[in-house]
Amino acid sequence: MRFLANENFPLESVRQLREAGHDVLSVGESMPGIEDEKILSLAAQERRVLLTFDRDYGELIYLRGMTPPLGVIYLRFNPLTPSHPAEVVLELEKVSGLRLENRYTVVEPPRIRQRPLP
Repeated sequence: MRFLANENFPLESVRQLREAGHDVLSVGESMPGIEDEKILSLAAQERRVLLTFDRDYGELIYLRGMTPPLGVIYLRFNPLTPSHPAEVVLELEKVSGLRLENRYTVVEPPRIRQRPLP
């Protein structure tokens, strides 16, 4: 899967996702300080699933009408370790019937909620 990891997504988790075979572009590595609107546009343009701990993307997509990316995974918890977010994302892929594309996915352990992207 193609991901765009927001700046708040730990680099150790970025590394783990890459080792698992995913194409991960990291804001923290290649464009620190970029605005949320530009991150969202880049994720949409490159057809990537956005990985973030930032709830502002829901507002940008649903209230301000910005073009959504392929998907959004909003991690709504404090990670236990720098690798914890990657472990959670990799577990999401194993959940039967769960689609990450065209969905705004909120992960708030133990719950996973999804909403279709516009």
